[in-house]
Amino acid sequence: MLAGRSRSEAAGLVAAGAVRVGDQVVTAGKHKVVEGDVVEIELGEEPGPPVIADPAVQFTVLHEDGAVVVVDKPAGLVVHPGAGTVDGTLAHGLVARYPEIAGVGEADRPGIVHRLDRDTSGLLVVARTEAARRHLVRQLADRDVERTYLALVHGLPDADAGLVDAPVGRSARARTKMAVSNRGREARTRYEVVERFAEAGVSLLRCRLETGRTHQIRVHLTAIGHPVVADPTYGDGRAAGGAAVARLFLHAAQLAFDHPATGVRLAFEAPLPADLAEPLAALRSP
Repeated sequence: MLAGRSRSEAAGLVAAGAVRVGDQVVTAGKHKVVEGDVVEIELGEEPGPPVIADPAVQFTVLHEDGAVVVVDKPAGLVVHPGAGTVDGTLAHGLVARYPEIAGVGEADRPGIVHRLDRDTSGLLVVARTEAARRHLVRQLADRDVERTYLALVHGLPDADAGLVDAPVGRSARARTKMAVSNRGREARTRYEVVERFAEAGVSLLRCRLETGRTHQIRVHLTAIGHPVVADPTYGDGRAAGGAAVARLFLHAAQLAFDHPATGVRLAFEAPLPADLAEPLAALRSP
């Protein structure tokens, strides 16, 4: 075991692709090591101070029970405190509405088992108990959590569907960005074309994560020549021809997982919010 870390936390590090044996990223907890192997573990940032409840933080709850909460996060809301953001996050709002979450997981990201970028809207599952958190972390490690996104991208992909299988790590040129890198963590994104808008030169894709690296979908779609519309970091920030897109066109539309207490498979959908649905409707208009 890793000193100072629980078994579930160690599993979470494996699930996050943070463990490397030699040049190989470990993706299964039963990987065997032999004498002489060099094991690298990326622990990330030290935990920050505990989150203080903030009832002013607004978010929509689609489901809640004693074990989990499913949230439809609005764009512009950061999930938990980090570099440059110390208050007003989803975590602050969660602790205000569900005080027991403050004792689940790390103090600065209570109940959080996966994340969405600030400007990405859509579905998140949050744990209300430590047992639920451990169960969800294991499901993520085993790739049993289904996360599907809708993305409007520049260009018209030739294939109707595809798999982007390319490791993602910190960019050597800009450390605040991610990039496809041989030294990165395993990353796999499946996509299918929902609609092509030839006149505007954009396409609507449905993307399913098989792994969950930081900015994974955005990095992968840029790598295949189809950056997300209005992405100022990995694209050029352009909107779609004929439609006024005010922010990153990326939405976590579907989420499915096994309930940590009952084992029942739960599935949720979140429709596109108005700031994405309206420009998409404009593209569809004759």
